[in-house]
Amino acid sequence: MANKFKEIKNEEPIIEEVKPTSVTPPPTPRKKKSGIVKSLNTVFSGTFLSNDNVLKHIPFILFLSVIAILYIANGYWADDKVRQVNKLNAQIKDFRSEYISTKSDLMFVSKQSEVAKSVEKLGLKEPITPPMKIVVDTSSKTVTEKNKVQE
Repeated sequence: MANKFKEIKNEEPIIEEVKPTSVTPPPTPRKKKSGIVKSLNTVFSGTFLSNDNVLKHIPFILFLSVIAILYIANGYWADDKVRQVNKLNAQIKDFRSEYISTKSDLMFVSKQSEVAKSVEKLGLKEPITPPMKIVVDTSSKTVTEKNKVQE
Protein backbone atom coordinates (compact mmCIF):
# COMPACT_ATOMS: atom_id res chain seq x y z
CA MET A 1 0.00 0.00 0.00
CA ALA A 2 2.69 2.33 -0.83
CA ASN A 3 0.55 4.33 -3.17
CA LYS A 4 -3.18 4.66 -2.66
CA PHE A 5 -3.84 6.18 -6.02
CA LYS A 6 -2.26 3.31 -7.88
CA GLU A 7 -4.40 0.89 -6.06
CA ILE A 8 -7.54 2.78 -6.96
CA LYS A 9 -6.53 2.91 -10.59
CA ASN A 10 -6.04 -0.76 -10.75
CA GLU A 11 -9.54 -1.36 -9.50
CA GLU A 12 -12.51 -0.87 -11.67
CA PRO A 13 -14.04 2.58 -11.50
CA ILE A 14 -17.31 2.90 -9.61
CA ILE A 15 -19.96 4.76 -11.51
CA GLU A 16 -22.76 6.28 -9.53
CA GLU A 17 -25.97 7.45 -11.01
CA VAL A 18 -26.64 11.13 -10.44
CA LYS A 19 -30.28 12.04 -10.18
CA PRO A 20 -31.27 15.51 -11.35
CA THR A 21 -32.57 17.57 -8.45
CA SER A 22 -33.79 21.11 -8.20
CA VAL A 23 -31.10 23.53 -7.27
CA THR A 24 -31.88 24.88 -3.82
CA PRO A 25 -29.33 26.64 -1.73
CA PRO A 26 -28.72 25.17 1.65
CA PRO A 27 -30.84 26.80 4.35
CA THR A 28 -29.03 29.67 6.00
CA PRO A 29 -29.21 29.78 9.74
CA ARG A 30 -31.56 32.59 10.84
CA LYS A 31 -30.23 35.23 13.14
CA LYS A 32 -32.04 35.75 16.37
CA LYS A 33 -34.12 38.91 16.28
CA SER A 34 -33.83 41.39 19.09
CA GLY A 35 -36.82 42.29 21.25
CA ILE A 36 -37.31 45.67 19.57
CA VAL A 37 -37.30 44.18 16.09
CA LYS A 38 -39.81 41.53 17.14
CA SER A 39 -42.06 44.15 18.72
CA LEU A 40 -41.94 46.37 15.65
CA ASN A 41 -42.55 43.38 13.42
CA THR A 42 -45.69 42.41 15.35
CA VAL A 43 -46.95 46.02 15.33
CA PHE A 44 -46.43 46.48 11.60
CA SER A 45 -47.87 43.08 10.73
CA GLY A 46 -50.89 43.64 12.98
CA THR A 47 -50.53 40.38 14.87
CA PHE A 48 -50.33 42.21 18.19
CA LEU A 49 -54.05 42.97 17.89
CA SER A 50 -54.90 39.31 18.26
CA ASN A 51 -53.06 39.10 21.57
CA ASP A 52 -55.19 39.02 24.74
CA ASN A 53 -52.83 41.33 26.61
CA VAL A 54 -53.66 44.16 24.22
CA LEU A 55 -57.08 44.64 25.76
CA LYS A 56 -55.61 45.88 29.01
CA HIS A 57 -53.44 48.40 27.12
CA ILE A 58 -56.22 49.87 24.95
CA PRO A 59 -56.90 52.85 27.30
CA PHE A 60 -53.23 53.81 27.24
CA ILE A 61 -53.09 53.50 23.45
CA LEU A 62 -56.19 55.70 23.15
CA PHE A 63 -54.64 58.22 25.53
CA LEU A 64 -51.48 58.37 23.41
CA SER A 65 -53.62 58.79 20.28
CA VAL A 66 -55.52 61.70 21.82
CA ILE A 67 -52.25 63.32 22.92
CA ALA A 68 -50.85 62.96 19.38
CA ILE A 69 -53.98 64.52 17.85
CA LEU A 70 -53.82 67.42 20.32
CA TYR A 71 -50.13 67.92 19.54
CA ILE A 72 -50.83 68.13 15.81
CA ALA A 73 -53.80 70.46 16.35
CA ASN A 74 -51.66 72.69 18.57
CA GLY A 75 -49.08 72.95 15.80
CA TYR A 76 -51.70 74.03 13.27
CA TRP A 77 -53.17 76.52 15.76
CA ALA A 78 -49.73 78.03 16.43
CA ASP A 79 -49.04 78.36 12.69
CA ASP A 80 -52.38 80.13 12.25
CA LYS A 81 -51.60 82.55 15.08
CA VAL A 82 -48.17 83.33 13.61
CA ARG A 83 -49.83 84.12 10.27
CA GLN A 84 -52.35 86.40 12.03
CA VAL A 85 -49.58 88.23 13.90
CA ASN A 86 -47.66 88.81 10.66
CA LYS A 87 -50.82 90.09 8.97
CA LEU A 88 -51.56 92.46 11.86
CA ASN A 89 -47.97 93.74 11.87
CA ALA A 90 -48.30 94.55 8.18
CA GLN A 91 -51.57 96.41 8.89
CA ILE A 92 -49.89 98.36 11.71
CA LYS A 93 -47.14 99.48 9.32
CA ASP A 94 -49.75 100.58 6.78
CA PHE A 95 -51.76 102.49 9.39
CA ARG A 96 -48.62 104.13 10.78
CA SER A 97 -47.58 105.38 7.35
CA GLU A 98 -51.14 106.61 6.70
CA TYR A 99 -51.13 108.41 10.08
CA ILE A 100 -47.85 110.14 9.33
CA SER A 101 -48.96 111.30 5.89
CA THR A 102 -52.34 112.51 7.22
CA LYS A 103 -50.63 114.35 10.09
CA SER A 104 -48.24 116.12 7.71
CA ASP A 105 -51.18 117.12 5.47
CA LEU A 106 -53.04 118.49 8.51
CA MET A 107 -50.00 120.47 9.63
CA PHE A 108 -49.66 121.95 6.14
CA VAL A 109 -53.35 122.88 5.87
CA SER A 110 -53.47 124.37 9.38
CA LYS A 111 -50.67 126.89 8.71
CA GLN A 112 -51.83 130.50 9.00
CA SER A 113 -51.07 131.31 5.37
CA GLU A 114 -53.01 128.27 4.11
CA VAL A 115 -55.98 129.06 6.37
CA ALA A 116 -55.99 132.66 5.06
CA LYS A 117 -55.99 131.40 1.46
CA SER A 118 -58.90 129.02 2.05
CA VAL A 119 -60.98 131.59 3.97
CA GLU A 120 -60.41 134.26 1.34
CA LYS A 121 -62.80 132.40 -0.94
CA LEU A 122 -65.57 132.98 1.62
CA GLY A 123 -64.94 136.74 1.62
CA LEU A 124 -63.06 136.89 4.91
CA LYS A 125 -59.79 138.82 5.11
CA GLU A 126 -56.95 138.67 7.58
CA PRO A 127 -57.10 141.69 9.92
CA ILE A 128 -54.31 144.24 9.62
CA THR A 129 -54.85 145.98 12.98
CA PRO A 130 -53.98 144.14 16.17
CA PRO A 131 -56.83 142.90 18.36
CA MET A 132 -58.22 145.18 21.05
CA LYS A 133 -58.84 144.18 24.67
CA ILE A 134 -62.11 145.37 26.18
CA VAL A 135 -61.86 146.07 29.89
CA VAL A 136 -65.04 146.61 31.93
CA ASP A 137 -64.67 148.41 35.24
CA THR A 138 -67.47 147.06 37.41
CA SER A 139 -67.30 149.82 40.02
CA SER A 140 -67.79 152.76 37.64
CA LYS A 141 -69.41 150.79 34.81
CA THR A 142 -67.12 152.24 32.18
CA VAL A 143 -65.77 150.41 29.21
CA THR A 144 -62.27 151.09 27.97
CA GLU A 145 -60.47 149.61 25.02
CA LYS A 146 -56.78 148.84 25.20
CA ASN A 147 -54.53 147.57 22.50
CA LYS A 148 -53.12 144.21 23.34
CA VAL A 149 -49.76 145.29 22.04
CA GLN A 150 -49.50 148.18 24.51
CA GLU A 151 -49.82 145.96 27.58
